[in-house]
Amino acid sequence: MLQPKPLFEQRMQKLLGDYEKWLEFSRKEPPNSIRCNTLKISPEELKARLEKKGWKISQPFPGYPEAMVIESELNPGELGKTPEHLLGYYYVQELSSMLPALALEPKPGELVLDLCAAPGSKTTQMAAMMNNSGTIIANDKNIGRMIVLVSNFERCGCTNIIVTRNDAVQLCQKLAKTNIKFDKILLDLPCSGEGTIRSSPKTFLMWNIKMIHKLGRLQRKIASSAVQLLKPDGTIVYSTCTHAPEENEEVIDFLINRFNLKMEEIKLPVKCRPGLQEWDGEKFENSISSACRIYPQDNDTEGFFVAKLRRKD
Repeated sequence: MLQPKPLFEQRMQKLLGDYEKWLEFSRKEPPNSIRCNTLKISPEELKARLEKKGWKISQPFPGYPEAMVIESELNPGELGKTPEHLLGYYYVQELSSMLPALALEPKPGELVLDLCAAPGSKTTQMAAMMNNSGTIIANDKNIGRMIVLVSNFERCGCTNIIVTRNDAVQLCQKLAKTNIKFDKILLDLPCSGEGTIRSSPKTFLMWNIKMIHKLGRLQRKIASSAVQLLKPDGTIVYSTCTHAPEENEEVIDFLINRFNLKMEEIKLPVKCRPGLQEWDGEKFENSISSACRIYPQDNDTEGFFVAKLRRKD
């Protein structure tokens, strides 16, 4: 069994009063979860089809029947080999990964930017929420991930997406010259992945404090570039799958103090712990408590951080 590094353990103990419970859940595999692709099938129809296979299905998010957990034991790879998956009726997606799009609430007809989109779980989710109306610009810079991204769009029947391959900051600079402004922007940025330990225990081995500080600088750089593309009264959702405050609250505090942004309340169908007010002697804006910290032991999910900001102009 992999053990956390001493510094990682110290930081998590400082973050959590129930560290041992967090560690217990982090050593369990997460439940098998899927999202019904409502562009092709209703949650009721999909649930009925899967139950005919003998699968036991639960829908843990009140008001969001498309989120489903398969409580039955499955064979390795079974979830990705069904006709329903191949036809794009569902997307294999961890429950907490669905939350940033729910927080952003993209609407039909809006112009949306997904700056680090691959492999496309949240982009396809937003396309379904928008009923393929409006436009999503989905960007990534890794060609291998782009191939998977486009494949997922095709499988899921997403027709309102423009795909770009660019460095995130460079793309924002190019778009800024065109005066294009977005109603909503999703910043689900590269991170240290502390929240994904359940599905990727090797994160314990790869964890490095220098990497966290490096990623924090990158996140601030990308987010600063993206803010300039937001319409007046437009919204940004910033999310990561890590617990590190340097990659979460510190980035949000930086954005609030540098740009004309304000925190928005988030209503999510899970237990959320508030954003931190301080870390390592650094105090953050009081409104950052409106951010949502999601921990495995609270919801039997992976760990996530979600914050929603609005441009005040």
